[in-house]
Amino acid sequence: MFDSLSDRLQDIIAKTAGQKELTQDNMQDALREIRRALLEADVNLRVVKAFISNIKDKAEGENVLQGINPSQQLVKIVHDELVELLGKEVKPLDFSGHPNLIMMLGLQGCGKTTSSAKLAVKLKKEKRNPLLVACDVYRPAAITQLKTLGEQIDIPVYSEENSQDVQSIIQNAINYAKENGFNTLILDTAGRLQIDTEMMAELLLIDRIFHPSEKLLVIDSMTGQEAVNVAENFNAQLDITGLVLTKLDGDSRGGAALSVVYCTGKPIKLTGTGEKLNALEDFYPERMATRILGMGDIVSLVERAQEVFDEKTAKEMEKKMAKAEFSFNDFLKMQSQMKMFGSMDQLLGMIPGLKISKDDRQKISHEGEKQFKRIEVFIQSMTPEEREHPELMNSSRKKRIAQGSGIPLHDVNMFISQFEQMRQVMKGFSDVKKNMGNLMGKMGSAGAKLSAHQMMKNMRRFK
Repeated sequence: MFDSLSDRLQDIIAKTAGQKELTQDNMQDALREIRRALLEADVNLRVVKAFISNIKDKAEGENVLQGINPSQQLVKIVHDELVELLGKEVKPLDFSGHPNLIMMLGLQGCGKTTSSAKLAVKLKKEKRNPLLVACDVYRPAAITQLKTLGEQIDIPVYSEENSQDVQSIIQNAINYAKENGFNTLILDTAGRLQIDTEMMAELLLIDRIFHPSEKLLVIDSMTGQEAVNVAENFNAQLDITGLVLTKLDGDSRGGAALSVVYCTGKPIKLTGTGEKLNALEDFYPERMATRILGMGDIVSLVERAQEVFDEKTAKEMEKKMAKAEFSFNDFLKMQSQMKMFGSMDQLLGMIPGLKISKDDRQKISHEGEKQFKRIEVFIQSMTPEEREHPELMNSSRKKRIAQGSGIPLHDVNMFISQFEQMRQVMKGFSDVKKNMGNLMGKMGSAGAKLSAHQMMKNMRRFK
């Protein structure tokens, strides 16, 4: 996301590094380039004008920090303005109401139904008990789609397939939720190809009768300038509470994200960053601004790691590593967890200080994932016993695996050799950790004895 804009902004800022100070002349050049970069990223013209004006005022005013170089000053100014533009603060979802209602809004094809399912997954992780409600009674197969998604994520869907009375469906869903202990209803409302009076009238009635705590407008971030028009129309008539940006991982320009908050005055609350049903995240303006300027996002990286990696499995693997018992099955488990972590391209983009272009990241990601797939095929060609006991590998077994997987024998030999080296390195790290622990324990014990000895000595002197 924001890759083209990010690359351009970083280049522009780097050009100021050789200047002694920010002046009207060199700032004029930088601002011209920033304006061009924002317009190319499909940012709304009103937003670009306000953004450039604010940067200019700050750069020429008294707020410029003293004692740092112009490049750092410009980074600070642009970063602060990006944070402001993206909404300044994190705006969490409002869960008031018993049960509380979250109304999902948007045009047809924006990803509203999938986002509803993703939101249900997110809320379930946060220990809430969500119920999906099928309110799109017009689009063919809309209810079927929501039910299919509900089965995939193991979350129930309330629907009335023979009814087109949306108000009655919602009221019955509320009664059902109260009887069965659901505390959040996610209303998947109907969308249209275009905003029309009939559609808005139905949504207004739902809003006025049921008073949902959240009215979230789902926007396809790849629609660019059109996203602003849609957001302004919905907000003018329904007074939305927040925005959900989908397909943010596929939008290299980022114009929608940088425009909708400014033009509606409403925060981005959630972002879709992938096709998987767990790929919906809270939106953090500060973190996003940092990533746009190529400074990484280590906080999100750590949070994602905590979600993905199972602590119990990690401890079991650590024990196996210590005894050099790490198997091919363990390798597949580790690889499976890495897939849940996200694409290698996304991960590289979150590492601070890693100056790799989007094209290079994609190449590394593509080659890495291709290699992982080959290894998976290779391991699946083994017998269960071979997967669990790598030491069984001999020449005849390797030849059979090479034939079964379609991978050259040379590559099979090379992978097994690298795998064995990896096992030994893991054991080595474990030994170092164990020895360090013992050493620190001895030092602590010696320190305690020394302290006691010194204390007795001091007490004798005191007497």
